[in-house]
Amino acid sequence: MSTTPAQVAPVDADRGPEVFAERIAGMINDGAVVVMISIGHRLGLFDALSSGTPMSSGELSEQTGLAERYLREWLSAMATSGIVDYDPSERRFTLPAAHAACLTRAATPDNLAVTAQFIPLMGQIVDRVIDCFHSGEGLAYGDYPCFYEVMAEDSFQTVVCALFDTILPMVPGLEQRLEQGIRVLDAGCGRGLALAEMARRFPHSEFVGYDLCAEAFVPTLETCEKEGLTNIRFEARDLRDFDQPGQFDFIASFDAVHDQADPQALLKGIARALRPGGVYLMQDIAGSSHLENNLDHPLGPLIYTISCMHCTPVSLGQGGPGLGTMWGEELARSMLETAGFDRIVSRKLEHDPFNVYFIARRGRDAGE
Repeated sequence: MSTTPAQVAPVDADRGPEVFAERIAGMINDGAVVVMISIGHRLGLFDALSSGTPMSSGELSEQTGLAERYLREWLSAMATSGIVDYDPSERRFTLPAAHAACLTRAATPDNLAVTAQFIPLMGQIVDRVIDCFHSGEGLAYGDYPCFYEVMAEDSFQTVVCALFDTILPMVPGLEQRLEQGIRVLDAGCGRGLALAEMARRFPHSEFVGYDLCAEAFVPTLETCEKEGLTNIRFEARDLRDFDQPGQFDFIASFDAVHDQADPQALLKGIARALRPGGVYLMQDIAGSSHLENNLDHPLGPLIYTISCMHCTPVSLGQGGPGLGTMWGEELARSMLETAGFDRIVSRKLEHDPFNVYFIARRGRDAGE
């Protein structure tokens, strides 16, 4: 049974202020460490330490070509937080194998250092978001430095790495149809990495990616052109007026719908755009539309913070409803139904516990 707001006790309400102050201090410490984890990921430091061989700051400097003085401070932050082990007699640092399994590029799709990048990214936009609190207005995608790079890494882990083994097989017969040749759309494609992987794997199918900003997909477009891929194209367009009836056999959107200027209009457009027998696959955040059901969500604070700092402002900035990141499975299903989908299945995958995958069809179009 769901917990109602009246039943939820304030955190540490029955404890003294010292206990709560200790908890807040721990949060501040952890926040600082997350920033250092992000830096370590971007500079490849965890990868350099992943062999398990103890290294001094000087040895790490020689291996990476980075400044020893900064590496010394970074390693000290990692040691005091328990991320790396420190041997004071040798003045060397070691990344335990169990930690490397969560922090290196070889750990995909379990590299939590990718997620850590969201914290410093949000820190860069704090002043602008504070202004939004006063004005009620929103922001543009371009206001967020490096956002597409971070999202591309996150999507690579959750979507691209599992695309052929786990995600596409959720739709029976889809891979066979892709091999034979169908028309595919990624609505809100971002960097378009999943679309490019499908274009490589299925040369007889045609792939189209739409995103609001060309900046998002240009690097992937350039790569595809260098590879000579002729079955993929990208286009910058505002999806609030998306209307291409009967043009696609398979449409996907990965963590994109809730950011749109008019999510309901987009979903209606997607339903119309599917050919008879077509299917829509929507990945989005797994959670409830009701706060009381998310109080124990393992990433609840992070997701609501990302919502406040990014997803809500960019939706409002386009004149959208500001659904927020945690718009929830209940609302998502209701909006899919309103769009015209009457066969909706939701799945959660072991490798991606924080997202839900909706597989939506129009039964009348499937001949059922």
